[in-house]
Amino acid sequence: MTEHPDLAGLQRRLAEFAAARDWQPYHTPKNLASALSVEAAELVEIFQWLTPEQSARVMDDPGTAHRVTDEVADVLAYLLQFCEVLGIDPLAALAAKIERNEGRFPVPGTGDVP
Repeated sequence: MTEHPDLAGLQRRLAEFAAARDWQPYHTPKNLASALSVEAAELVEIFQWLTPEQSARVMDDPGTAHRVTDEVADVLAYLLQFCEVLGIDPLAALAAKIERNEGRFPVPGTGDVP
């Protein structure tokens, strides 16, 4: 069984990859946000004209599955680099957002009734 890398290790590898190529001057928050948006759009493009049923089965086709997996990796890579540059802990940010949403959107029937 393959062990999954940790988030900090992946961020370190991405930073080392960029540093070895002298890409840090280009890895500004603006540029990384733009690149993240482009990669997310490339993921959307795969699903653009699919029916809901086709989109649910997209991973059944090895070629399409490979494209989806690559775009997910690209989106995550740019998001992790963006977080690294701005000093955001992505897991802490997500945990805090989930907590806020749990307060904003209580399970029906469990919240206060107006």
